[in-house]
Amino acid sequence: MDSALLPIIGLVTLALAFDYLNGFHDAANSIATIVSTRVLSPRQAVLWAAFFNMVAFFIFSHEVAKTMGKGIVDIAVIDNHVVFGALMGACVWNIVTWYYGLPSSSSHALMGGLAGAAVVKAGTGVLVWSGIIKVLLFIVISPLLGMLLGLGFGVMVYRLFSRSVPGQVDHLFRKGQLLSAAAYSLGHGGNDAQKTMGIITGLLYSAGYLGGKFEVPNWVAIACYSAMGLGTMSGGWRIVKTMGHKISKLKPVDGFCAESGAAATLFIASSMGVPVSTTHTITGAIMGVGTMKRFSAVKWGVAGQIVWAWFMTIPAAALISAVCYWFSMTVFK
Repeated sequence: MDSALLPIIGLVTLALAFDYLNGFHDAANSIATIVSTRVLSPRQAVLWAAFFNMVAFFIFSHEVAKTMGKGIVDIAVIDNHVVFGALMGACVWNIVTWYYGLPSSSSHALMGGLAGAAVVKAGTGVLVWSGIIKVLLFIVISPLLGMLLGLGFGVMVYRLFSRSVPGQVDHLFRKGQLLSAAAYSLGHGGNDAQKTMGIITGLLYSAGYLGGKFEVPNWVAIACYSAMGLGTMSGGWRIVKTMGHKISKLKPVDGFCAESGAAATLFIASSMGVPVSTTHTITGAIMGVGTMKRFSAVKWGVAGQIVWAWFMTIPAAALISAVCYWFSMTVFK
């Protein structure tokens, strides 16, 4: 075997480990509402979500992967050490936030990690600001859009069923929530798995294995969707508690509206090639549904802690990544 291929295999394996961790960390996004409303048991919910994470392979193009692979930093600067730093920064931050039960963004951790390692290698000139600004804007846009759409779905549904018997509404939306959870899991897989695809494809491109053309190989896409699905099946139960109970109490109709609003946001973002935070999106949608009932229904103290984790993610992952890049250059040079 070509000795130059061994580091590539190791980094692809690390990238898939990150993708697994992404699914594990973000399982709460896909299942929190459907578990908290007791429509499905936790085990049934993760299997349902994992299945639709993987089905996303047949639905979405690879626009998000292209943005992540060549739209955050200059692809010419990407090498084994940069990818190692980026992945380690994102993985470590995911583990820290999972431990403390904070639903931070795996997407922004990966972006921060990539930027941190690249800047240490070649300075701020390698940053692709058009792509970075687009992602930064959606830090604000995705939760707000999720909130507005969740609120909009809620107002519409509550008006349509205002004269219905509560028991009948509950029964109907316990079934409806299976569809909304499936739609959200499709959007989750279609946006989040592509971020790792972009990193792997960038690595293969820079190493000369793609013939000078930045296209995601099918085996990379299948591997990434599968790794994310397996991670989702493992479930990040600490964050499920925060997402499903601590932000706002939900009924099946509320879960349906929140998931539908978040799913619509993710489909819009993926069609635009924007790597957004699925965590931000579903959190915003849950808040939107909560405020529909009354402003105090949302536990804003918990929401504030989550927002702080959002803003800390990119710089924290970048710092960890910079240290890991330095370590890689020192040890494996």
